[in-house]
Amino acid sequence: MADTASAPARPTLDTVAVAAGDPDREQPWAELGLKGDEYDRIREILGRRPTASELAMYSVMWSEHCSYKSSKVHLKQFGELPQETPVGPMLAGIGENAGVIDIGQGYAVTFKVESHNHPSYVEPYQGAATGVGGIVRDILAMGARPVAVVDPLRFGPLEEDDTHRVLPGIVAGVGGYGNCLGLPNIGGEAVFDATYLGNPLVNAGCIGVLKHEDLHLAKASGVGNQVILYGARTGGDGIGGVSVLASETFDADGPAKRPSVQVGDPFMEKLLIECTLELFQAGVVAGIQDLGGAGLSCATSELASAGDGGMRCELDRVPLRDSTLSPEEILMSESQERMMAVVEPGDVDAFMAICAKWDVEAVVIGEVTDTGRLEITWHGETVVDVPPRTVAHDGPVYQRPYARPEWQDALQADAAEALPRPGTGEELRATLLQLVASPNLCDKSWITDQYDRYVQGNTVLAQPADSGMVRVDEETNLGVSIATDCNGRFAKLDPYAGAQLALAEAYRNVATGGATPLAVSDCLNFGSPEDPGVMWQFAEACRGLKDACAELGVPVTGGNVSLYNQTGETAILPTPVVAVLGVIEDVRRRTPSVFQVSGDVVVQLGSTHEELSGSEWAHVVHGHLGGRPPAVNLANEHNLARALQDLVGTITSAHDLSDGGLAQALAEAAMVSGIGAIVGLKDLAQDPFVCLFAESTARAIVTVPADKLDDLMSVAARHAVPATVIGTTGGDALVVEGQFEVPLEELRTAWTSTLPAALGE
Repeated sequence: MADTASAPARPTLDTVAVAAGDPDREQPWAELGLKGDEYDRIREILGRRPTASELAMYSVMWSEHCSYKSSKVHLKQFGELPQETPVGPMLAGIGENAGVIDIGQGYAVTFKVESHNHPSYVEPYQGAATGVGGIVRDILAMGARPVAVVDPLRFGPLEEDDTHRVLPGIVAGVGGYGNCLGLPNIGGEAVFDATYLGNPLVNAGCIGVLKHEDLHLAKASGVGNQVILYGARTGGDGIGGVSVLASETFDADGPAKRPSVQVGDPFMEKLLIECTLELFQAGVVAGIQDLGGAGLSCATSELASAGDGGMRCELDRVPLRDSTLSPEEILMSESQERMMAVVEPGDVDAFMAICAKWDVEAVVIGEVTDTGRLEITWHGETVVDVPPRTVAHDGPVYQRPYARPEWQDALQADAAEALPRPGTGEELRATLLQLVASPNLCDKSWITDQYDRYVQGNTVLAQPADSGMVRVDEETNLGVSIATDCNGRFAKLDPYAGAQLALAEAYRNVATGGATPLAVSDCLNFGSPEDPGVMWQFAEACRGLKDACAELGVPVTGGNVSLYNQTGETAILPTPVVAVLGVIEDVRRRTPSVFQVSGDVVVQLGSTHEELSGSEWAHVVHGHLGGRPPAVNLANEHNLARALQDLVGTITSAHDLSDGGLAQALAEAAMVSGIGAIVGLKDLAQDPFVCLFAESTARAIVTVPADKLDDLMSVAARHAVPATVIGTTGGDALVVEGQFEVPLEELRTAWTSTLPAALGE
């Protein structure tokens, strides 16, 4: 029971009865982020003005972050994709807390990526930490045990003061929260670009594992069932939080709205995870919902609207950390580490006993009804009486105007292929050293070493491998793999192709490890939807992703949209991050990303073309962005993936070719392993510079013992994948015959020194 005895005197409570008799009271709807027509619609729905508590609920639930009001019209096309994977049907998809897919052997995996961008700019550590906590609870709410996290990150230029402010805190927040939970961080990215200055992107993903029969959904069904709030107490942190903050752009002089950022407690979250999993095992949970964005407003309205349509709650029963909170503040609070469960009356005692065992506070705050209304009282007075669907699901839907920007044609005409390029071996050598030391291509150990990548003992692959991989079953060695990718420069040049390229790279990265790509989650980060040019980028990216998923045969299981990512008039690069999840029957047979032994034959799979626009070379050497991104050929990507799967056990390593091209892939495979290589380029039918630095798609380098080369060539031919022998592994240098030689130690020094030099040891 909340302690309200010492609370100061409050203004007269704004109840439903008061609202009905006081229709003309001025209300702060604009300050809460609502538009005038939205406020008018709320009055129309209710047949009166809303109470202060109802206004709070509608404002957070109708925010961009929670309602997707600008993006719904474009997202609905993902529902047209087949709802099955190469292994089996999707068990839960778009609209649930997270997507769930069958991976065989009675197991299912749930995964999702969410954004916590604006809170992480305001308070880097807590913003990033609570982003991890929130996505973990989404996974938990599906009935799954969380087993790993990933973190795609974007920052401003490495040399900028504000990057030095936000990056260490964000990385520490991701690592601190995940490490305390005992979850390995197995993948992600760290990308730097000027457009992210003042608006970093903190996307957090989580993977969970469950048996098919353990699946739980967010719904409040069964009249008379009890509604139980359990976990941490509700405080004043994050009131309005991400739901309001993520629906506003940051002005050049600072954000217009910066409510307090949520404060995380990973130790409470760990107790909550173990407690919830035991509740599931005991069979005492009929429905469940985590409390994240929009807090109690979200949990009550979504549970009620997805169930029998009615719920009654007593808000004064909510355990508080701050007894001065008003009803509307309690409804808007985004305090962390909280869950809401629907429990049959006969199971309440068992539920409470399990919570007590884990020292998790739990309180019955209401029950399921058949009224079709969400009714919330405060000390016996009704402060909320609404149709729950109008809060949770039937919010405004905007057909935002969108148009191809006037500058797009000129941007695409300014091709990087016309830029001056190195012509001699010495110039190629210098270019390689410059690129491996660049912020986007350099060693990210300064970041990843702050994460525990191997806790729980089931991590099979992690950074700097192409993809992360964890074992699911210790007896059969069934495993899952995940990769997240997006090149925002490609998306700026062509958002339709850019989204497809993000999918293609993540798909390829999963395949290089030996896994079969199954399904997609996404985190779509864009600027202001009120800018027709940004909305065109968003619409094109959605269309591109949907078309590519249809061709590759992978469903979109769910995801996240983050808009208003811009400072003043400067929008971020359109950044549709794509996560691809794959399955591998035996993790012991995975394919490493780096060279394994000396004397192996190095083979390039796929074809190289003169595709340099949007490349790291153009970005780093010339500061240039223009032209058209590399051509997308999804049939080739599919063929390459199948070849890589068939080559498991034949090849000794596989590394995708993407950012930085062949040169970067060779350098990484050699530097990480400590095994050099001697390669020749004459059989690749391009000039040496293009061979080394072009970023054509559907390519990988693989290594194979000499006595298995014929087997490799046969598999490649069967899948119509070009295969070209380019060299052998061995030695302590990277040698490009007829061009240059770089000792591995020199390469490694350039590669590893960038982040420590900028951020400190």
